[in-house]
Amino acid sequence: MDKKALRREIGAKKRALTPDQIESRSAVLAEKLYETAQYKAARSLYAYLSFNQEVRTNPIIERAWADGKRVAVPKVIGRDMVFIWIDSFDGLAPQGAYNITEPITDGPVADDVTALVLMPGLAFDPAGHRVGYGGGYYDRFLARETGHPLVALCYDFQLLKHLDVEDYDVPVDCVLTDCRDQSRP
Repeated sequence: MDKKALRREIGAKKRALTPDQIESRSAVLAEKLYETAQYKAARSLYAYLSFNQEVRTNPIIERAWADGKRVAVPKVIGRDMVFIWIDSFDGLAPQGAYNITEPITDGPVADDVTALVLMPGLAFDPAGHRVGYGGGYYDRFLARETGHPLVALCYDFQLLKHLDVEDYDVPVDCVLTDCRDQSRP
């Protein structure tokens, strides 16, 4: 299946989720995340801010703060994406790039090269490959900053048997679903 068709199919399945399903499935995924070695070892978390029917990250961000971790969220600046440190949800603009919530300010830019990155995406496979939303922002970020542990949170229908990948695609280390876990060796 080509990426355009895959994006349509997965997008339709996400839109079919009720708000209660999104919240309950997100809570299951958050609990799985807290048990991972990557989360436990992280001093910092680079987390996306949920958009539409994505797995909810605000409770994860709040838990990270409670666990003493620093948190940064993405901001699009031109064709690049940077992560900006935040210590509360104040100072976020609800209508940032692509109508996704992002920090109002351009700094302070996060600087932890070992931070755990939560990877958004439309589809994943057990090898850690992903299909994103098509902008390439995470691909360009990961090309600049290598070595981050990468964890994907997804609904069970987003985990496919196999995805075709491009040379520049960076696989995630661990894919968590609300039904089963898959980790790359």
